[in-house]
Amino acid sequence: MAIVQHDGTVPLWKRIVWRLIARKPLEQILHEGRRTQMKRILGRLDLIAIGIGAIIGTGIFVLTGVAAAENAGPAVIISFIIGGVISGLSAFSYSELSSMVPISGSAFTYTYATMGELMAWIIGWDLILEYLVGAATVAVGWSSYVVSFFSDVFNVDFTRKTTQAPVLWDSSSLSFKVNHGAYINIPAIFISLAMTLLLVLGIRQASWLNRTIVCIKLVVVLLFIFGACRFVDRDNYKPFVPKREGNSYGAKGVFKGTQRVFFAYIGFDAVSTAAQEAKDPQRDLPWGICLSLGICTVLYIAVATILCGIVSYRELKGQASPLVYALTFHDNTRWLRILIELGAICGLSSVILIMLMGQPRIFFTMARDGLFPKIFGRLHHRFKTPYVPTIVSGVVCAVLAGVLPVDILGDMTSVGTLLAFILVNIGVIIMRFTHAHVERGFRVPGGPFLIPVPGALIALVVLVLSDGPTIYRLFIWLGIGLVVYAVYGYGHSRIGNPERWSEEDTAYFQDDVMVYDEGASAKKEEEGEGRGEYEPNDRDSVKDDTSHQEEIQTQQHYHMPTPSQVIYRDN
Repeated sequence: MAIVQHDGTVPLWKRIVWRLIARKPLEQILHEGRRTQMKRILGRLDLIAIGIGAIIGTGIFVLTGVAAAENAGPAVIISFIIGGVISGLSAFSYSELSSMVPISGSAFTYTYATMGELMAWIIGWDLILEYLVGAATVAVGWSSYVVSFFSDVFNVDFTRKTTQAPVLWDSSSLSFKVNHGAYINIPAIFISLAMTLLLVLGIRQASWLNRTIVCIKLVVVLLFIFGACRFVDRDNYKPFVPKREGNSYGAKGVFKGTQRVFFAYIGFDAVSTAAQEAKDPQRDLPWGICLSLGICTVLYIAVATILCGIVSYRELKGQASPLVYALTFHDNTRWLRILIELGAICGLSSVILIMLMGQPRIFFTMARDGLFPKIFGRLHHRFKTPYVPTIVSGVVCAVLAGVLPVDILGDMTSVGTLLAFILVNIGVIIMRFTHAHVERGFRVPGGPFLIPVPGALIALVVLVLSDGPTIYRLFIWLGIGLVVYAVYGYGHSRIGNPERWSEEDTAYFQDDVMVYDEGASAKKEEEGEGRGEYEPNDRDSVKDDTSHQEEIQTQQHYHMPTPSQVIYRDN
């Protein structure tokens, strides 16, 4: 590598391309993770509970019936199996990267270290679909179960005006329709804001509540499996793969069902967003990711099998609480319905909690890299939580949950997650070659290709098979993200604009995680080394010799040239 002054001989487009593919050095990422001011209070069981808390929710209590009625019929069981395989392959990749790069940024950070700033921005923007839109999806399902619960237990019927979205999504015509008589979903708004408040107050309180809720909903899921199995009628499984009708059923319907129920598996990756609050992230994150996914996959397949056996799949169309609705076809199930409704309310609450925990921490990481406004990267002085992105995420989630239907939100979340899975699998392959000797708490078995390659390819296939409008909305969303990056992120990035980050800028975050020098130095080039690295200046704040050496090492690998310079590789 060499540094040359820009004298007009290097085209502007080359400088821009170099900027867009610039990677954040792993040494700096690990340094920031070690120096976090977040409270490290989460143990292995807490992380497993976070995974289960995030996974078991709308997918099992809501989308199981939707996918069976509109996409796959009884073959939704196969859809769940395929979804479990896809998620399992990606879970291995997440486990390796999270144990290697234990930072709250999750897939955003992994991509930044492997594929550069532009791809990192794309996946960071894409993750908004997974966590923020995902939380809104679950909030809509939560509202439906609350309405059913009050009706069954207290004989109180809420009006549609305040408990349903004003629009519906017609999967046959692939278009929106007006939901006459409905104006806003107030219960969905309420739960979104309530979980936001809890997350602002602290991770300890959120973790305690999540553990309690996880125990409740596991018991409820088991009650449905063993309590409803006596009502199974084998005729309801015929035909197992219904004949194709338009965009539904048949072999393609099974894969469309996979794309829809894939939302059910979203959550295990949320474990990685708690990396900076885990006691031993390198060892415990892989356990939290893999074990939570394994437990939930078994439960999903069992629930789908029982649900399609106790009622015809066509009866489940349009039902936001299919488990409870299916039991209404059988006598003496009132108390089982009530327990399921209570468990679903608790279970969906924990999913909203975890999703709204993950999204702010990604905003937090992106802000500290300069890609979002600095205020998103500041911790609360007392609670040590990223309170600004938490509040913003909660308010946006409440708005989406109040006006959009569950199926359109679920589809958007699924395609966003599939894109993240593709890039994480590719990231494992790249890291095996670029950082082969970096310590890992977990390694994907079979080498860098056996699992990550099929994991990425299968996720890509399911993504391509999504409905056209869903794909269009994804690209529109990513297009908006690119505009935001061009307007703000490109000019404020810490990687690309180190000269714009003064001591005052880094002091704004009120910690000593990041130490910067004001500009670039070609000192080593002048000494003949030609490496294009930067020396720290005399103003670096250090506490002792050990931390001083650590600061020097991370800074030497971190900085990019100023706009008047360009780094190129000699051929």
